[in-house]
Amino acid sequence: MHIHGLIEDSVTLADLCKRLAKSDFITVDTEFMRENSYWPELCLIQVANDKEAAAIDPMAPDLDMGPLLDLLVENEDVLKVFHAGGQDIEIVYNLTGKTPHPMFDTQVAAMALGQGEQIGYSNLVDTYLGVVVDKGARFTDWARRPLDKRQIDYAIADVTHLSKIFPKMLEKLRKSGRGVWLDQEMERISDPENYRNDPDQVWQRVRINSRKPEVLGRLKALARWRELEAQGKDLPRGRIVKDETLADLAANPPRKQSDLAKVRGLSAAWAGNDIGGRMMAAIAESKPLPADEMPGREERKPSLGKDGALVADLLKLLLKIRAKEVNVAPRLLARSEDLEALAAGVRKDLPILEGWRYEQFGRDALALVEGQLGFAVRNGKLKMSRTEDPA
Repeated sequence: MHIHGLIEDSVTLADLCKRLAKSDFITVDTEFMRENSYWPELCLIQVANDKEAAAIDPMAPDLDMGPLLDLLVENEDVLKVFHAGGQDIEIVYNLTGKTPHPMFDTQVAAMALGQGEQIGYSNLVDTYLGVVVDKGARFTDWARRPLDKRQIDYAIADVTHLSKIFPKMLEKLRKSGRGVWLDQEMERISDPENYRNDPDQVWQRVRINSRKPEVLGRLKALARWRELEAQGKDLPRGRIVKDETLADLAANPPRKQSDLAKVRGLSAAWAGNDIGGRMMAAIAESKPLPADEMPGREERKPSLGKDGALVADLLKLLLKIRAKEVNVAPRLLARSEDLEALAAGVRKDLPILEGWRYEQFGRDALALVEGQLGFAVRNGKLKMSRTEDPA
């Protein structure tokens, strides 16, 4: 495989992208910094196919990233391969408003191959290639220039290893017939809605006990204000106001700006400065949350009751048994909330009652809930037993 030097000019990048555009797949990784900012600061992009690999410096002056971004989000003929690619995809979305597609995540694929629920990159490389990953540069400040050869080699290795691992995983998936299992997961991961930060919706991520419309309306207004402040200042939201303080302000709003000096978690200076004034304006302009925006208790978590909770526990036991039998990570078969919903009587819009999940687990889960399947201990081993008629 040919390893390019660090790409810092537009012509070299455009030429690379033309060649990569003829590939069946490319592997992609990014290095970024986000500890002190709202927006992740993209510092390096690594790409490879089975013939060549390169690291691209997006911080290079006058570098036109257009050809690379087009390759990632516009070219439907090239599969984009990531490992645990959520944050990489978020960065691409922030730059383009789109997500890489089609895409493949090797961490998710490993779940279908029985290699754990969240196998790390180093373990994946060791498993498939027998290579120990050099972790010496993992704490690099990727925003600092110049980058030395060891740092660049470390970064490029992420995609060169993946370019060798992906065909091996693909062959295993083909032999096992499990490739179709991953289609739904890959589409879910690449859904742009997962990466869109709508300031009017971020309040739903803040934990608050109250269900009063006026309190939730203030929370929505405050969360929107904080999101815009964080974006404008490029600071993490918690640097503006922490969630617990935001919830407390929504439940117990100050009457005047000078009262902000008494609020735990806020600087006393907010009692008289502009940011405190903008917060007070957000509170003053807030309106009770409309009925159609109120969070529904049943939608969040079906009511189980004591018996339902016991049934959910039995479903979790069944999940462990079935996952072991088919050698797949339990979380790929079913999530806890789906099991609890099934135990509570929900039968519609559950992934475990559709497609391959129904065939591999959902049919047995439904039979268990409806009394057609039970557990028995035979010769010291736990077995599932069926009854002809529902109990």
